[in-house]
Amino acid sequence: MLERLFEGAIWKSRFIVILAVVFGLLGAVILFVVASMDIWGVAVYTFNTIITHTHPETFHEDIVAGIIGAVDLYLIAVVMFIFSFGLYELFISDIDQAEGKNGSKLLAIHSIDELKDKIAKVIVMVLVVNFFQRVLHTTFSTPLEMLYFALSIAALAVGLNFLSKVGH
Repeated sequence: MLERLFEGAIWKSRFIVILAVVFGLLGAVILFVVASMDIWGVAVYTFNTIITHTHPETFHEDIVAGIIGAVDLYLIAVVMFIFSFGLYELFISDIDQAEGKNGSKLLAIHSIDELKDKIAKVIVMVLVVNFFQRVLHTTFSTPLEMLYFALSIAALAVGLNFLSKVGH
């Protein structure tokens, strides 16, 4: 009887994962809102620049950097969503609406390895987007720096190629 009570308590303790699910979803929503506000800010900046006919030297870089920054936040929000959905499905219960004909295979998580793989792929994309955001504000003054830049682009391409072949 003591064993049954203890095992029941251990099994029910898995519901503590609800905290990670709820706050992970909250974090994702916050990131979506902040990224959307960033896009709105870029739109307002662009509109004001066009209306006032002032064209700063870094106008295009500012717009692209702002949008890429928002994409970066959106991708991190997606990581939080995948993490939350995955934890819920692994520890609490399957999500019935995800299993039907309108369900998404993206959010179907059946093991910790699947969860890690999906999160890892999105994190790699976050790193790629972040790399390009930083490159926008980099000045290259020597041929060696340009070579390093070209090699980093090649390394990213090779890495993304290998990442696309994972699981096939």
